Amino acid sequence: MNKQDVLIVGAGPTGLVLALWLTQQGITVRIIDKSTGPGTTSRALAVQARTLELYRQLDLADAVIAAGNRNLSINLWIKGKRKAHISVGEAGAGLSPYPFVLIYPQDLHEQLLVERLETLGIRVERQTELIDFEDKGDKITARLQMPNGEEETCEAQYLAGCDGARSTIRHKIGAAFEGGTYSQVFYVADVEVSGLTPPDEVHLALDHSDFVAVLSYGKNGQSRLIGTVRDERAERAETLTFDDVGQQAIRNLGLQVHQVNWFSTYRVHHRVTDRFRSGRAFLLGDAAHIHSPAGGQGMNTGISDAINLAWKLAAAVKGEAPDSLLDSYQAERLLFARKLVDTTDRVFTFVTAESSFADFVRTRIAPLFLPVASTMGPVREFMFRVISQTTLSYHESPLSQGVAGKVHGGDRLPWVSVDGTDNYEPLKTITWQVHVYGSARAELKTWCEAHHLPLHVYAWGPEYEKAGFARDAAYLLRPDTYVALAAPSGAPADLETYLKDWIHGL
Repeated sequence: MNKQDVLIVGAGPTGLVLALWLTQQGITVRIIDKSTGPGTTSRALAVQARTLELYRQLDLADAVIAAGNRNLSINLWIKGKRKAHISVGEAGAGLSPYPFVLIYPQDLHEQLLVERLETLGIRVERQTELIDFEDKGDKITARLQMPNGEEETCEAQYLAGCDGARSTIRHKIGAAFEGGTYSQVFYVADVEVSGLTPPDEVHLALDHSDFVAVLSYGKNGQSRLIGTVRDERAERAETLTFDDVGQQAIRNLGLQVHQVNWFSTYRVHHRVTDRFRSGRAFLLGDAAHIHSPAGGQGMNTGISDAINLAWKLAAAVKGEAPDSLLDSYQAERLLFARKLVDTTDRVFTFVTAESSFADFVRTRIAPLFLPVASTMGPVREFMFRVISQTTLSYHESPLSQGVAGKVHGGDRLPWVSVDGTDNYEPLKTITWQVHVYGSARAELKTWCEAHHLPLHVYAWGPEYEKAGFARDAAYLLRPDTYVALAAPSGAPADLETYLKDWIHGL
């Protein structure tokens, strides 16, 4: 019987990232997908700053950036006139080593992840489908249908459901998937265009009866168009072509569409499961939450699910942590998913609402407010933090403890680069570690050495104070780079107590 530590069902970005992070930590995985091969359409495009920060752990960030297109600015157009220009790059400067939104088509993204996984000796098993599984308390037994139609039984310590919105695993564990479906019908088209100025920025066009977003992602004017399908055309959405959809907003941008490479219509759903874990089975990505495309958050959220769970599964498989550590996956990711769905729902509703009042706000009020707001540093910074997911924290998690300066347990570690010294450099290693900004106490150094825990000390300077650090405090970082414990005293006793509760292997 085939046996492995973790069986991953679904080889989209979420499943592939989970397989990569687990394999890097010495965990054996098997990843299956019922499709014949990787996706061939662009689908999700945005790769956010927080995802790139985490991609440094597997030396993926540079390769993804080199293959993608940086979008540093967003332009808002109303009835053919540009009303606001928001520079994302300026807003994110000093907050992240990646102060931009990267546009990188999902099909190319998946290919890169598959290739990287193959270099680690793991191959995605295609045309292989999970038929059923049983949680026996100490292991998972799964029935698989193989490409030749025969069935195979395999065992794993844990099962990861990365199998999309119609998840077999979610149905099997009886998890709810509450939410709804927006009434509007939308279209997405991958096109080759000209006439857009500037050609390499994000453009949002709002008109009385039309909406379109334009995102450039390649050479020769390759762009993604996202728009609404209105009036009676929505009733025959399945048979529409690009020529059938509203063209007013497109024309008002001065856009000429020369080639349509892919076109599809869809309805947008917003749903969150009530359980991310049931025994030894876990839900990740679209299997656990789906929401509107506002802000390009979907794929990035699934990737964050995978990285959050990966280090916890690794600790559990190795016997280094209690089962309660795995419970923290649901505690952290369920709360974030609910907040994300609520936030994207409000933005999406504003942009797409069909009423005279909503039309008035979009075309009259927004053009007055946004140009002013876009020049205000705090507003632009807030927008970058939200879109980039660098504002995500786990303050309410059972794993998060302490406050030192303005940094709380559960925070993403503030990024600081001083004279070429980048405090994110040590985060490339998937491990627990301690950071001190100032001077580390002698007993802390001794304790870290005894526990084989990396200690990184940064000479105090105003940049660290500005970022919110407390001088000489000790910050214990989780393997996914979030602050587990902020200890103002810098003494090892607090760290000792924390690790005794959560990690036995240090």
